[in-house]
Amino acid sequence: MTSTSQRKVLLAKPRGYCAGVDRAVQTVEIALDKYGPPIYVRKQIVHNVHVVKTLEERGAIFVDETEEVPEGAIVVFSAHGVAPAVHEEARSRNLRTIDATCPLVTKVHKEAVRFAKEDYDILLIGHEGHEEVIGTTGEAPDHIHLVDGPDDVANVKVRDPEKVAWLSQTTLSVDETTATVAKLRERFPKLIDPPSDDICYATQNRQTAVKEMAARAQLVIVVGSANSSNSMRLVEVAKEHGADNAYLVDYPEQIDPAWLEGVTTVGVTSGASVPEELVQGVLAWLAERGFGDVEEIESVQESMRFALPHELRKDLRSA
Repeated sequence: MTSTSQRKVLLAKPRGYCAGVDRAVQTVEIALDKYGPPIYVRKQIVHNVHVVKTLEERGAIFVDETEEVPEGAIVVFSAHGVAPAVHEEARSRNLRTIDATCPLVTKVHKEAVRFAKEDYDILLIGHEGHEEVIGTTGEAPDHIHLVDGPDDVANVKVRDPEKVAWLSQTTLSVDETTATVAKLRERFPKLIDPPSDDICYATQNRQTAVKEMAARAQLVIVVGSANSSNSMRLVEVAKEHGADNAYLVDYPEQIDPAWLEGVTTVGVTSGASVPEELVQGVLAWLAERGFGDVEEIESVQESMRFALPHELRKDLRSA
């Protein structure tokens, strides 16, 4: 093992909670305080094991489908968004809904509706089965075709190659999405871009910070859950941009001390749905093993904030 004086941690900034996640988690916390438990949440409010467990301990009940929520109860829709059919089902069951969909996901939904009204074939770049993809597809199922990365471009079939637009899941790898769009444009030269980049600012910023860090670190530890798309992408980006190894962990106990063999510099970051306390736990674990020197790598400053869902704001104002 290297001497303690040589060991260093590079800590990515920005990291952790994005504005959409912060808003979604606060929504459930405030709903629990305002209305009292139980508060039902359709799907995981955000993709993080610790956050879900903490909210469950406070009285949140997570369900997979709206039909599992008792008639007339309060249900929160997760940050990943839902299809219009889910809103319809909630109305038919007389549920009180609070929509915590990230505003950047809502933007993609609106773009899908607009392109569909103009009768475009919409090529949605994303991962099959991801909740965000399911929700966006539900806005215009007859017009949307899923494209799962550059290798899937050859499989795309459209009605009119001159009337095609693309959208993307907000949590993808920026580089892979750019490569996918380039391949799509080779097949469809008149491909229309969305009005603005769909990949969210936080996903891009965290990937930029990791690229900078990975060039200097032999090992990168990403704090995040396995079902978090943006966290998984950070692991991939770290490996692609210089790190010898990169691993995803929820908690410091999941770190294998063998990963540190021969390592002098460890990079640490966290996905957009990870509370800072989990990162601090990893830093403490590393400090106990001689990695107490921490240098923060700030690639860009973040100041984005989103207002709480209007249903919640209305009730808070009338209180």
